[in-house]
Amino acid sequence: MRGVWHTERVKSAEEELMAVVPPGSLMRKAAFGVATHALRLLSGRRRVTLLVGAGNNGGDALWAGYFLRRRGVAVSAVLLNAAKAHPEGLAAFRKAGGRIVDEVGTPDLVVDGIVGLSARGPLRPDAAALVESVTAPVLAVDLPSGIDPDTGEISGPHVHAHTTVTFGCLKPVHALADCGEVHLVDIGLRPTDPDFVLLDRSDITWPVPGPKDDKYTQGVTGVAAGSATYPGAAVLSTGAAVLATSGMVRYAGPAADAIRARWPETICTGSITDAGRVQAWVVGPGTGTGSSSAEVLRFVLDAGVPVIADADAITLLAQNPQLWDARDPDSPLVLTPHDREFERLAGPVGADRVAAARKAAQRFNAVVLLKGHRTVVAAPDGRALVNSATSSWPATAGSGDVLSGIIGALLASGLDPFLAAGYAAYAHVLAAELAAEGAPVPSSGLMEAIPAAIRAIRTR
Repeated sequence: MRGVWHTERVKSAEEELMAVVPPGSLMRKAAFGVATHALRLLSGRRRVTLLVGAGNNGGDALWAGYFLRRRGVAVSAVLLNAAKAHPEGLAAFRKAGGRIVDEVGTPDLVVDGIVGLSARGPLRPDAAALVESVTAPVLAVDLPSGIDPDTGEISGPHVHAHTTVTFGCLKPVHALADCGEVHLVDIGLRPTDPDFVLLDRSDITWPVPGPKDDKYTQGVTGVAAGSATYPGAAVLSTGAAVLATSGMVRYAGPAADAIRARWPETICTGSITDAGRVQAWVVGPGTGTGSSSAEVLRFVLDAGVPVIADADAITLLAQNPQLWDARDPDSPLVLTPHDREFERLAGPVGADRVAAARKAAQRFNAVVLLKGHRTVVAAPDGRALVNSATSSWPATAGSGDVLSGIIGALLASGLDPFLAAGYAAYAHVLAAELAAEGAPVPSSGLMEAIPAAIRAIRTR
């Protein structure tokens, strides 16, 4: 897993490092990394414009311009505040033959050194106007200017970066906002205790049957989903649980006939009380929010096994707080709200999605998977991870039903609920990518790509 560090911790680590290295050496090392990636992006072209703000971020850009000049690149710099430009960087840039200009012009590459990790809020009008005139690809120094470094919030004009080069470690903005391709330059920074982590494919160990396993030891997933109005939700959740390597799937609900027709290997009953023993329950997709659905949810919460509550189950918990009392306090619970469902449960998400998910996880003593293009998973013990989508194809009806079935299968296998939610989010995105191949894909296609996603994870 790759760690992501809050900027205050990064600044503290930088101060400790700067106290033991020669003055200016960290900036020059960082700038050399920026120049190296700029040369890669230029690919033989020779014109670069620097957008230079005050302070160290502008200094990084100026020193990068110095290194680029030494390699024969024509480099110009627009100084947003000449009086506050980094003095040593500006002197080196000028000595190397860099030009100071008033306009961006028509370069092959623009280097964004407007603001750094200390900045908050959108670009100011003069910087915004300058960025608006840019037509070339942008390489951002540390982060795209105008995006909040700790939350990824975008509240106004900002830089759209093709590539971001950052130093020492990843910061929240790199996981929570679109920074283009993110490249990490090692400058010797070693902060401790990341704020949250990003999953890599190599981190995931998918449960598969061994020579001594049978359908029961591999995990039995129960699915309480669907209704006469939404039978498809049941088909998608159940199918996802089947394809995500459950040893057995038991379905209970009004869509039993549709499930039997599509998934003959499942055990189907019309009533939750007749379902039989399971190792985890999936509840909520397409069930509706009436009294009968509330009773189903109450039964599942009282079953003493891990539960993934999605969609209508979340709405029921928000509308009927007494349902929480049915839960066995020791039984793991995973909640999978999108932003509107989260607001019903815990209030508005706000700008800091990681903090909001963490707070809700502690409040409900549950793993919270906050859906979005960048999905946040938080555990009651404070652990958090972010999984970024590689495309927007999963933003389609039924996609969440598929995700809930994958989580249910992993919970039934005995996996830690925090990891079950994280692994499922990763596999869900990968399945969408494999199914879509650049074209729209319905949720049924996403579901059917789950085995391919698992194979890709296991053969990394």
